[in-house]
Amino acid sequence: MGDLHFHSIPAFYRQNIPAKFTFPFSYVPSEICIYAANQVQMYLAQKEEWSEELKGGKMFGVLVVKDKHGEWGYLAAFSGQIAGCFCHDFFVPPVFDYLDPEGCFKKKEKEISAINKRCESLVSSERYISVKRELMQLRENGEKEKNMYKKKMTECKAVRDRKRQEAQLSDVEKDEMIRESQFQKAEYRRLKQKINEDLKEKENELRCLDEEIEKLKKERVERSVALQHWLFSHFVFLNGKGESANLLDIFKDSVRKEPPSGAGECCAPKLLQYAYLHGMLPVSMAEFWWGKSPRQEVRRHGYYYAACKSKCEPILRFMLQGLNVEESPLLRRATAETNVKIEYEDEYLIVANKPSGMLSVQGRIEAGTIVDYMVEQRTELADLNEGKGLLAVHRLDMDTSGLIVLAKTREIHKKMQALFENRKIEKQYKARLNGHVKTPELEIETTLFGERKKVGVIDLPLMPDLSDRPRQLVDKENGKTAVTYYSIERSDGNGTYVDFYPQTGRTHQLRVHAAHVEGVGCAIEGDDLYGKPAGRLCLHAFRIRFLHPVTGEIVDVKSAYNMF
Repeated sequence: MGDLHFHSIPAFYRQNIPAKFTFPFSYVPSEICIYAANQVQMYLAQKEEWSEELKGGKMFGVLVVKDKHGEWGYLAAFSGQIAGCFCHDFFVPPVFDYLDPEGCFKKKEKEISAINKRCESLVSSERYISVKRELMQLRENGEKEKNMYKKKMTECKAVRDRKRQEAQLSDVEKDEMIRESQFQKAEYRRLKQKINEDLKEKENELRCLDEEIEKLKKERVERSVALQHWLFSHFVFLNGKGESANLLDIFKDSVRKEPPSGAGECCAPKLLQYAYLHGMLPVSMAEFWWGKSPRQEVRRHGYYYAACKSKCEPILRFMLQGLNVEESPLLRRATAETNVKIEYEDEYLIVANKPSGMLSVQGRIEAGTIVDYMVEQRTELADLNEGKGLLAVHRLDMDTSGLIVLAKTREIHKKMQALFENRKIEKQYKARLNGHVKTPELEIETTLFGERKKVGVIDLPLMPDLSDRPRQLVDKENGKTAVTYYSIERSDGNGTYVDFYPQTGRTHQLRVHAAHVEGVGCAIEGDDLYGKPAGRLCLHAFRIRFLHPVTGEIVDVKSAYNMF
């Protein structure tokens, strides 16, 4: 019987087999992977029983392989579960199926659920609620009794004081007043003691119940942690060298040390694991989103996406060992163009034109920055700032081209940064979007670069996607304010040309605001994070305007060229 998960590829589509395996965190899908993905998408279109679930969106992946008999084909996978399980015909099985109802995980999970129910039962029990209510009532009544007796003591003292002032009292009467005062004080102490004893008794009763609840909560946490570690130890992965390692081994040297929830359940690890287990050679891979975009993320139906960072990067770093993997496109782009053109310069600062693919400052990849390249062109700049050279006042994404401000002294650097932080800098970006843009839902008239202009407004707060850096999420509750004005310049066969005027400076602000369904709704051409990869990101910092922090004159600089 043949392998149900291995799907043959017609000879016609084998003509352009990639020489190296896909770099999974930044890639353009190969033609043979696009063919495989189209086959998966046709299969999904037939699965009517999944249609509602898939509307919510899910990541799918394909892996082109050569089996041990020399046959070419592809494997398919989905991230997480479909219809409440991991195993479905057509798709490869999970690395470890912990959903078996008779398996250890489900049994241990039931035990934890039982503890949780006992805990909830205690918290909602009549006895627990009654004890808390009685304790609250005792406290309220106790305070009332004490206040009433203190009031009585105050009134009695006022009577005694009045008698002392109005008449000549005998020694017997004076002694009687003293005894009355002492008695009332003693009675108040006895009242307080009685109230405190009643409270203590009820507090002890509640404490015993709380301790029982806390004991159950602690047991639940300990069992959950132990079960999670047991689960991670049973996710055992292979690599191209024939080595194996579980999730705990793989993540122990990572930044987070512990695997995140759901690690190992994404498409790429499933696909590679199945290939290694069955003696298949992985050749090329791609992952695509199917369905609606999540509210916070930017995911487009049918678009290809890189593997996630937090869950997949450590796993794939291990699993890809032994394969001939492509070099990161980030490294290729970082060395593509080194021509830096100066658009403005005085004794305090420089406004330079940064090429696409050049770093603004040193980041997560080892590559030269704009300062490095400028120092190569003009060696006298190397002596500035105690040999550190120019100082970048702000950042442009590596793939974004255009104007960047560089300070010649620390004092100017500080003053220019203050202008950016206080939104005293006007910026204009030019972009080509991958499609035709809808009419702005919200338009205002405002002053930009000294002229009145009607613009669309995007107000979508942003925050980092901690599970997939450097991607950003739209989060209206926890995100930082991010506002962009934009106007549509023109449309043609290449796409839509848009002018962006960012009013804040969040990471990937223009990229997310362009691509998100509540923003412009159309990704920037070449955006491999939020749209489709291409030759370059068609985003260019075209114009910048500010009040010079030393001369007080207006500096208004336009880029001398438009990259697209």
